[in-house]
Amino acid sequence: MPFSLRPSSSLSRSTLLQMGARIAGVVALATLFSYLHVLQSVRAENLARLERYVVERSQREQGIFVLAQDNHAVLKKALEERLRALSPEEVGARFDNLFVRLSDGSVRNRPELFDGTRMPGLMVPQGVPLDEGLRRSILAAYDVLAQYGPALHTRFTNTYVVLPENALVLYWPERPTWTQDAESTQSFLGLEFYELSEPGKNPQRKTVWCGIYPDPVDKSWMVSVSTPLDLEGRHVATIGHDVLIQELMTRTINDHLPGAYNLLFRDDGQLIAHPRFTREGDTGVYYLPGSAGRNSEDAPSVTEQQQRDLRSIFERVRHGPAGQTVAELPEHEVYIGMSRLEGPSWNFVTVLPERVVSQPALRAARQVLVVGLVALLAELAIMSWVLRRHVTRPMLAFTQAAERVAAGDFHVELDTSREDELGQLARAIRSMADKVQHREEALRQANEHLEQRVEERTRELQDVHDRLVLTARRAGMAEIATNVLHNVGNVLNSVYTAAQLARERMGQMRLEQVGRVAGMLQEHQADVGTFLTRDERGRHVTPFLSKLGETLLSDREELLTLLEDVGRFTEHIGDIVKVQQNYARTPRMHEPVHLEELLEDALRINTAGLNRQGARVERHLTALQPVLTDKHKLLMILVNLISNATHALERAAPGERRLIVTLERGPGDYVRIEVRDTGVGISQEMLVRIFQYGFTTREEGHGFGLHSSALAAQELGGSLKVHSEGPGRGATFTLEIPCPLAEPQGGAA
Repeated sequence: MPFSLRPSSSLSRSTLLQMGARIAGVVALATLFSYLHVLQSVRAENLARLERYVVERSQREQGIFVLAQDNHAVLKKALEERLRALSPEEVGARFDNLFVRLSDGSVRNRPELFDGTRMPGLMVPQGVPLDEGLRRSILAAYDVLAQYGPALHTRFTNTYVVLPENALVLYWPERPTWTQDAESTQSFLGLEFYELSEPGKNPQRKTVWCGIYPDPVDKSWMVSVSTPLDLEGRHVATIGHDVLIQELMTRTINDHLPGAYNLLFRDDGQLIAHPRFTREGDTGVYYLPGSAGRNSEDAPSVTEQQQRDLRSIFERVRHGPAGQTVAELPEHEVYIGMSRLEGPSWNFVTVLPERVVSQPALRAARQVLVVGLVALLAELAIMSWVLRRHVTRPMLAFTQAAERVAAGDFHVELDTSREDELGQLARAIRSMADKVQHREEALRQANEHLEQRVEERTRELQDVHDRLVLTARRAGMAEIATNVLHNVGNVLNSVYTAAQLARERMGQMRLEQVGRVAGMLQEHQADVGTFLTRDERGRHVTPFLSKLGETLLSDREELLTLLEDVGRFTEHIGDIVKVQQNYARTPRMHEPVHLEELLEDALRINTAGLNRQGARVERHLTALQPVLTDKHKLLMILVNLISNATHALERAAPGERRLIVTLERGPGDYVRIEVRDTGVGISQEMLVRIFQYGFTTREEGHGFGLHSSALAAQELGGSLKVHSEGPGRGATFTLEIPCPLAEPQGGAA
C-alpha cells in the first residue's frame, strides 16, 4: 500500500519554520528599506546642512578680510594726504621731540615720553640713514596710526606701516614695548608680508595676505594683510594688520558641525588651521601633501593615512569643478564642504565623516529590526498554539488511519462531523479506504488470469523473434553478396587496366629493328669489323644495340610490374571474398600492416580511374610503424573511398581535379586517414543520408560502397565521417580506427 500520511509535530515545526522564515524575510526587507530610506533622507539633510554651514561660515570668516581691505583704503588715503601736507619745518620741529637715535644705533621713540598703549612706536634698525624723506615718511605714518590706530584696534590685533628704507611704525597696545624690545639689527624688508607688497611680486598693487609666521619679537604665530602705497610711481609705504593665528585657529577649530571638523589652507598648500596640526604650542609651517610647499623640520608628525586624507582633500578642492560646494570622497568615507574666502583667497573646508551621516539610519534600522523580531516571536507563539490544537492533533489521527489502511485494515474511524478542510479530508480518507478495499478485491481476481496471458504472449513473441532472426540473416547474406560483387568489380577493373597497359606496352616494343640489324650483320659477315667501324650505317649499329638493350630492360621491368599488379589484384579478389565470408564467421585475426603501403595499394587499384580523370594525387603520409589491424577490410574501405572520390572529380574542371590523401597519428592508438577531393561536393541534405544502404547520386551507382565501408569502420572499432562545404566545393571523408603498434618481429640465435 503506497499511501502514507505523516504530519504530527514535525509538520508543525516545519510549518512554523516556513512561516517564521517568511516573516523574518519581511522584517529584513522592511529593515533594509527603512535603512535605505532613512540613510537617503539623513544624507540629503546633512549635506544640505553642510552646504549652508560652509556658505554662512565662509561669509562670516571673510568679514574680517573684507574689513581689512576697507581699512587699508582709508589708511592709504590718509597717509597719502599726510605725506603731501607735512612741511619740512614741521618735520624738523616735531621729529626730534618724538624720536631719538639710541646708543645701539637704532632710532626709536624717546623713552621718557613713550607710552605704547596710547601712541605708535617706531623702530629703525642701525645703519639706516635718516634723510629728509625718511623723516617725513616716519612722521606721516606716526600721525596716521595715532589718529586711526585706536579705532581699528577693536577688530584687529595691531596696525603698522613699513617703509621701504627698513623702518617700522607700529600701534599694538597689547605689546606696548614691542618696538623697544626689537633687536637693533632687526630687518623688516625680508618678511613675507612686505615682500608680497613689492612691485615685482604685486604688480596689481592690491591687498594681499601672507602665510602664517612667528612674530620676530613676540614669537606668537600670526598672519598679516598688507597693502602697498605708491606715490608718483614709487613704492613709499606698506600698510598692514596682524591677525593672531591662535584666535583664527580657535574660531575655526572649535566652531564646527557635530561630528565634523574644519581646516583652513592657502592655495599653495600651507595649512592655516587644523584641529590636530595647528594647535597652540605647535611650531613650524606645515604644507599639505601633494602641494608645491615644503614642510619645515619642526612641522608636526603626520601618519601615511593622514597624509593621504589631506592630499585627497587638497586635490579635490584645488582641481574640483568650479562652483561645487559639497563633494564626496568615497575612498576616505567622508564628505567635504568647500568655500573660498574673499580677500586672502584661502580655502575653508569642513570635513564630515560618512559615519556621522549613516549613524541615524543605523539606529532607525535597529529599532525597526527589534520591533520586527518581537512581532515575529509573538506571531510564532500564536501560530504554534493554533497548529497544535487545530492541525497537529487531527493530522495525527489521519496518520494512524493511513497506517491501518496500508496494513490492510480498511475499517477506520475519523471525525467527519467537522465542516472545515480537515473534516473534508477525513471524509475523503474514509471514502478512499472503501474504494481501495473494492479495488484490492478486483485486483486479486484479475491476477488469477494474468499468468496464463503472460505465458501465451511470451510464446508469440518467441515465434516473432525467430522469424526476425531468419529474415535478418537472409538480408545480411544478400548484402554480403552485393558487397562481394562491388569490391570484386573494382579489383577486376584494375586487373583489366593492368592487362591493357601490358598489351599496349608489348605493342609499342620495336622488335622488328632487331631483325634488320641482324640482316645487316649477316650481309657483312666477312668484314664485320670494317663494317662496324667505317661504314656509315655500321657505325650506328653498336649505339643502337646499346639503346635497344636499355629499352628492352625498361620494358621488361614495366611488364613485370604490371604482371605483379595483376597477380596481387587477383589475390586480392580472393581476399575480398574471404573478408565477406568472414562476416558470417568469427572475425579475422589482425596482422602487422604498413599503412603507407596499404594506401599506395589502394591508389594503385584506382590508377585507371584516376588516369582517366587526369587527376593529380597529393600525398601527405606520415611515416608510421607497423600497426595491428584487419588488412583486407581496411583496404576495402580505402578502395571504396578513393573510387568514390574519383567519380566525384568527373564534373570538376580538368585543371582543378585533385585528390589529397592524408595519413597521420591521432590521439591514443587511433590513426586518422583523410581522402579529400575537389569534385562536385555534397549538399547538406545529402550529408545525413550519404552512408545509408542503397543511397547513391550516380545513375550507374548502387549505394553499397559507402554503406559497407561505414559498417566495416565500425567493425574495426572506428568511425567514418564526411564533411563538405556544399555543391562544387569538394568533400572530405575521414576514417579513424584504433591501430595499436605491432610488436617487432625477431628471434634469438
